[in-house]
Amino acid sequence: MARQSGPALLERPAGNAAPVTAAPSRVGAPADVRAAAPETPSQDTAEPAARRTVRRPPGRRGPLWLAALVVGAVLAAVPAFTGGAPTPVSVSAADYGLGAADVGLAGDVEDAEARRGISQAEAQQRLSELAASRAAREPQTVLPAQGRMTTCFCMRWGSMHYGIDLAGPLGTPVYAAADGVVLRAGPASGYGNAVYVQDADGNVHVYGHMRYYDVEAGDIVHAGDQIAKIGNEGQSTGPHLHYQINRGSMTGRPIDPEEWLADHGVAI
Repeated sequence: MARQSGPALLERPAGNAAPVTAAPSRVGAPADVRAAAPETPSQDTAEPAARRTVRRPPGRRGPLWLAALVVGAVLAAVPAFTGGAPTPVSVSAADYGLGAADVGLAGDVEDAEARRGISQAEAQQRLSELAASRAAREPQTVLPAQGRMTTCFCMRWGSMHYGIDLAGPLGTPVYAAADGVVLRAGPASGYGNAVYVQDADGNVHVYGHMRYYDVEAGDIVHAGDQIAKIGNEGQSTGPHLHYQINRGSMTGRPIDPEEWLADHGVAI
């Protein structure tokens, strides 16, 4: 049997028996010790010692480290779900065929404080300020919308129609017919939405059926200022502006807008 110059590795015993490493052979060692050493494995079955080393199983702290890593990953992910505020989303009016320019216009008015009416006293104070500069400005009266008059101030379908209807495409500009102060702007029965403007003579001009408008109670408007766009809201058979004038107050007797416009130099 060949003598080995280094320690010999024993095959791992079967079962749960612990591996036994032979003591290194020495020159002059007893014969029974040298005889107990196993023969060197053949080249075909031997493997380098480094490859035959069995890694030690993780200690008792292995599961604790794994749990700590999982908890840390969960805590790091929490801000991604709860830390940021939602990004506001803008709403476009393109679905109504009015284009991107309509985004700035006021839409449905639900907030009573944002669109609350003003008193007659407040309106008169603002109108006094308006009258001081009125004489120097032109024009003082304009046609409220370009369109075809489809209904007059007359009987219609068995009842009185207290205004005129000017039909036009959706989005046609609606102008203040005269200088005045906005009393109300928002939802109105039958009109869908309406804007009420009181002029310097106390008459209230009513603009109805629009969906989009850009004025609110208390605003000063001048003749020719755009205040809305033609819509098809409320009891309407098509896109048009209902224009009505109530003499002296919000609930005053309606007068013929066509005659009033003609008296102020504007023909339909």
